[in-house]
Amino acid sequence: MRVRMTGVRKVTAKRIVFGTLGATLLAAIAVAQELAPVDSKSIEIEEAQARAEFRNLDQDVQSLKEEVLELNRDLFLLEEELLFPANSQVAFFISMDVGEYFNLDAVNLKIDGKEVSNYLYTEREVSALHRGGVHRLHMENLKTGEHELIAVFTGKGPSSRDYRRGATMNIEKGIGAKYVELRITDRVPKQQPEFVIKEWE
Repeated sequence: MRVRMTGVRKVTAKRIVFGTLGATLLAAIAVAQELAPVDSKSIEIEEAQARAEFRNLDQDVQSLKEEVLELNRDLFLLEEELLFPANSQVAFFISMDVGEYFNLDAVNLKIDGKEVSNYLYTEREVSALHRGGVHRLHMENLKTGEHELIAVFTGKGPSSRDYRRGATMNIEKGIGAKYVELRITDRVPKQQPEFVIKEWE
């Protein structure tokens, strides 16, 4: 038995078919628009804007780095002031003059019989000392009065022999900061190194 389609059903079926075709056509147009060539000028403008934003961001990052470095320096100075007040502060420095008869390896520092520093030097640090550099070996808080300082220098002496030599000095700590230099020099007539401890005026 055949079922005959009424007029309403025919119209509905046509609408469905045309609706489907319309949706397909719209989708095809959208795809075609996406595949269509983009204006090169708009691309250049977008790239220029991106570069400008990147430059601004890079400048912000550099400014932030500088602020962080300044903050770290301020914190370091504040920490030193808190840990080593000026009235009790004593700083010890190492320097070297020529250094032909002695190649420094390490320095051991004792104050009033107590070891406060034992520093091992790298080749780069020794090279910097030879070029006139000064290394801050240690900082200490000392009470006013007399203190015994013993510095022991270890390294290679003449003919590359192992060399170990000590230097002793009594320092008088008064009010205010004090600076002490441990200096390595060459004693040319004897072709031997010399180790001197002196206070900076």
